[in-house]
Amino acid sequence: MRGYPLHRLLVGVATFLGEASVRGDLLDLRGYPGLVDGQGRVCGELYRLHDRELLHVLDREEGYNFERRRAGVSLADGCRSRAWVYRYRGARDRAVLIAHGDYRRAHPAAVGGEPR
Repeated sequence: MRGYPLHRLLVGVATFLGEASVRGDLLDLRGYPGLVDGQGRVCGELYRLHDRELLHVLDREEGYNFERRRAGVSLADGCRSRAWVYRYRGARDRAVLIAHGDYRRAHPAAVGGEPR
């Protein structure tokens, strides 16, 4: 998301389409969020990549505990789309559920793009 460290990978190579949400639950993994299967809604941002090859760069940055999968997403204006999302598949013993599903609300981005 804009204002967080990995957003740097999207600058100049992706177009921001808007705020979006996906079905699932959101975990606070002590420094980064993790989307998991669940009945809630998780807030995020939707982008269109200029080059499909960027997916491999994103896969590498997300790491082995995250799996890229297609999912239905809802944009803030009510439109629906299919998009790639990263689902967390690692250990959950230290994870904390973010019940409202909004990482930005739980951890606002600080000036300079690093989370607080």
